[in-house]
Amino acid sequence: MLDAEIQAILDAINGLRGPAPENVPVEQARAAHDSETAQLAGEGPEVATEDAELAGVRARIYRPENARGTVAYFHGGGWVVGNAASTEAVCRTLALASGAVVANVDYRLAPEHPFPAALEDALAATRALRADVVAGDSAGGNLAAVVAQKLRGELKLQVLIYPVTDAGVNTPSYREFAEGYGLTAAGMKRFWELYLDGADGTLPDASPLRQDDLAGVAPAYIVLAESDVLRDEGKAYAKALERAGVPVTLVDAAGTIHGFWRWQRASAAARSAAQEAGAAVRAALEA
Repeated sequence: MLDAEIQAILDAINGLRGPAPENVPVEQARAAHDSETAQLAGEGPEVATEDAELAGVRARIYRPENARGTVAYFHGGGWVVGNAASTEAVCRTLALASGAVVANVDYRLAPEHPFPAALEDALAATRALRADVVAGDSAGGNLAAVVAQKLRGELKLQVLIYPVTDAGVNTPSYREFAEGYGLTAAGMKRFWELYLDGADGTLPDASPLRQDDLAGVAPAYIVLAESDVLRDEGKAYAKALERAGVPVTLVDAAGTIHGFWRWQRASAAARSAAQEAGAAVRAALEA
């Protein structure tokens, strides 16, 4: 059973008229994502903010008082929609809850800049920031996971919020939640197509679950939405990390759907999840 606030949001989403998500033009999808952000995410709490560039990559920086440590954050949106403003509220909350500087990275988007452009930006920004932690939701979780694989021994934690981990799009959760739960199976397949633009999706840089050797990757804090096409691949990645000896905290967010993490204004579950993730970051930085 879905959380009451999440159910109300989902009812509103399902009540919208228009073409199937996989058929919406990219610019229209981006506008819809921005509209959803304005309605459901809010502005977030007050914290000192500045815009900057990290190795040529635009980022919005959040600096709480007496900050300790740094977090590179990558927004979701299927590598196609969204921007730093999409996760403004949650990054503000994460900065205050963790006590760390958070850099909300505005990486290049597909289809204008297909794979591996987003990954190149994420990696460059993380290195320039000298981040202690990487974090991201959905496609941003994918980028955070791959960056963590590349920067073994350099990070204290990776925070993955319902991450995309495999291009196979064939898990049981893809069938169980294919339609009617926000992110559809067909919509996610289209995101993959736009992102890869013909590239090999089985490469670990695209599908971190396909990485054979995960030893030495940073400890992981993973949050999964209960009713989400990405749920099973997130669980699979958590198990793969554990088999490699990587410490993993896996949080199953009951009653939630894909996207809930950003809905800080509209969902108590989202606010709680961000606070808990921030506490995990704070603990990792203080260890």
